[in-house]
Amino acid sequence: MGYVIATANMKGGVGKTTLSVNLATSLAKDHGKRVLVFDLDTQISATLSLMSPTIFAKQRRGKRTLKELITQVVQPEYQSKISVFDAIFPGICNIKNLDLLPGDIELYDEFVVSEMLHEKAFEVDKLDFEIVWNRFERTLVSKILQPILENYDFIILDCAPGYNLMTRSALAASNFYILPAKSEPLSIVGIQLLERRIAQLKESHASECELTIELLGIIFTMSGNLLTGRYYKQVMQRISEDFDTAKIFKTQIPTDVNVAKAVDNFMPVVINSPQSAGAKSFTQLTQEFLQKLNAVVETKQKIKVPGT
Repeated sequence: MGYVIATANMKGGVGKTTLSVNLATSLAKDHGKRVLVFDLDTQISATLSLMSPTIFAKQRRGKRTLKELITQVVQPEYQSKISVFDAIFPGICNIKNLDLLPGDIELYDEFVVSEMLHEKAFEVDKLDFEIVWNRFERTLVSKILQPILENYDFIILDCAPGYNLMTRSALAASNFYILPAKSEPLSIVGIQLLERRIAQLKESHASECELTIELLGIIFTMSGNLLTGRYYKQVMQRISEDFDTAKIFKTQIPTDVNVAKAVDNFMPVVINSPQSAGAKSFTQLTQEFLQKLNAVVETKQKIKVPGT
């Protein structure tokens, strides 16, 4: 079964989606891994970083997006012939091992979700609503993932900024998460807030199960001249107070106009401009990602990640 990796930060604008799609692409292209990019953000940035709006519109008309799969979970009586296998777009960007589960600009109706959960609470021996909510939160994304876990080495969950239902469910379904950050104080606040939220998430589910999600590392993105930047010492001091150095990636992603140009072509920069500084950094980062994951798995489970 593959590893489920969430990319998350409470703050937006930290390069989260760019990190997700380029890491996924490099894993598939350079390391032969079977990888799925799973877009959980209604901004559909990951989707439009890998496919054109025209192709996405066609997928949406055919109800082959995440919205259809969520509807099936939220409304079990909903009749649909679309499975998670049907919704996945294979071989995205002409990379054989790279697939995409497109997001949607609309994922679910909050009223319908609340109504369903209230009904379920009364149906099952009048369970406490919090228990019903926690079970739904814990299983929403995992139910969608379950049939396809054995098909991939890595499933990269591109989470929305903030801490909405989809992000919480994605974190609950993940083995590890990576935290993109910029060298500025507000980005660090986003890290601290997410860490507290994940601790609360684990605590709220502890009575029924143990969530095993673990931070793989913090990745500095859009770094510019990070090593001499105005906030660098301040940021690194705050980070070192909260995290072991092993949790901070050495590879930093520089600001590179080629990254933006690649998005305009609906491609990751590692494909669109492979010789650019940004692309080379993502390639190096992917190698470090595999090394860190291998080290953690060897330490905790004494199992080696194949092919690293």
